[in-house]
Amino acid sequence: MAAPASGRILSGGVDSTALYPPKKFFGAARNIEGGGSLTILATALVETGSRMDEVIFEEFKGTGNMELKLDRRLADKRVFPAVDVDSSGTRKEELLMTPEELKIVWKLRRVLHALDQQQAIELLLTKLRDTKTNTEFLMQIQKTTASGSGEED
Repeated sequence: MAAPASGRILSGGVDSTALYPPKKFFGAARNIEGGGSLTILATALVETGSRMDEVIFEEFKGTGNMELKLDRRLADKRVFPAVDVDSSGTRKEELLMTPEELKIVWKLRRVLHALDQQQAIELLLTKLRDTKTNTEFLMQIQKTTASGSGEED
């Protein structure tokens, strides 16, 4: 995939047309003829100090449906998976679950947000290990957050 140079340079030194072919490729996941499905997994190294890396990341960030951000500090402490729970998530999650499930997930996010990264991932992993299904997990979270926050549903 290549694109001819346009002469228009974005901040960071990236030619504006250089990103068109990969954006078109990533957009293919949404444009399967006959309504099929295509999953594309991409990774990006950010916080490198390079302005070009940041520009490229920001250009592609909007093409994804889900973002899973890893935390180097957690990995350095050997906490795995080293997921930054606060910065990770799915766009359009309201289309993937019922309104009741969504409400519980939002409560869970608020609880996890109040914790530091290590506490958040360890709490999440403990709760996941204690349950066998997503439904059981969400029911357990609902009980815990309702009793811990003083609010009832």
